Amino acid sequence: MLAFVGGFLVVLAILAQAYAPGALEKTPIDVNTTTELEGTASLPDASGDLQETPVKAYSITHTDSEKSDDNVAVFQNFACLVKDEGDVTTCVSADDPQDRLINASEDNFAADRVDALAVNDPKYLPADAVPHEGLVNKWPFHSKKTTYPYWDTVLQTTVDATYDRTETLDGVECYVYVATVSDAPAEVSDGIQGTYTDEKEFFIEPLTGGIVDQREHQQRFTDDGDVLLDLTLAFTKDQVQTFADDIGGQADQLNTLTKTVPVVGYAVGIPMLLIGLALLFLGRNGSAPGAPSRQPVAAGSK
Repeated sequence: MLAFVGGFLVVLAILAQAYAPGALEKTPIDVNTTTELEGTASLPDASGDLQETPVKAYSITHTDSEKSDDNVAVFQNFACLVKDEGDVTTCVSADDPQDRLINASEDNFAADRVDALAVNDPKYLPADAVPHEGLVNKWPFHSKKTTYPYWDTVLQTTVDATYDRTETLDGVECYVYVATVSDAPAEVSDGIQGTYTDEKEFFIEPLTGGIVDQREHQQRFTDDGDVLLDLTLAFTKDQVQTFADDIGGQADQLNTLTKTVPVVGYAVGIPMLLIGLALLFLGRNGSAPGAPSRQPVAAGSK
């Protein structure tokens, strides 16, 4: 019995070590999330003077499970920036009677389910999809303290996101990466050319590559130097807590299956297997046939 249990634990440890990472360390293809951010935006009014207003941003992302496969996840994203006026809880339409919509965008992209890098393949994407590069909506599993290429939606190219520090958010240890753009030529509004300055901080849980928080300060200028947008945004506190709980739980599960189970399986299973085999061997030796024993004869018997 000991040998059987020990053997089972060793096999379980081998499977957890060899199979679990490849099976579990993949971006899921049933994603359906809405990410909420809040902050302030300074926008020019009719007279050209800047007016600061509270804003919210929503990023609605879901995977196309029919187009996704074992290696690639296909995403659709809709994002908007709205004035935080009235009871706004999601994106509003362009003809919103309160004129709260600042901007909105749609995006289609595909990414490798392990290293999270963009995949440009027509079998996954519509013909009019903008080719992407680098990381788009998460970091790779087992993220490193290094520099990664990150897709900037304004510039339509990658920028460097460089490891800056380690910080704990709501109990989850995160690697913080910083991506900086300074006075880059860009289309700063529909049909308007100008310059774009941006600094983003990404708080990444390194085992899963999940984004726990994102903070940004963005500025857009016309070629004449006039400010079109001065924006400060970050995930809401509730959003950070939700992501910390979800991503932290995923990291704990991966650690359990890929580290704890193999360690326990080997540490307990191997001794049990050896002891069980030894007892089995000794038991068989003890029951080997020997010389017949003389049985005592009761008194008075013949």
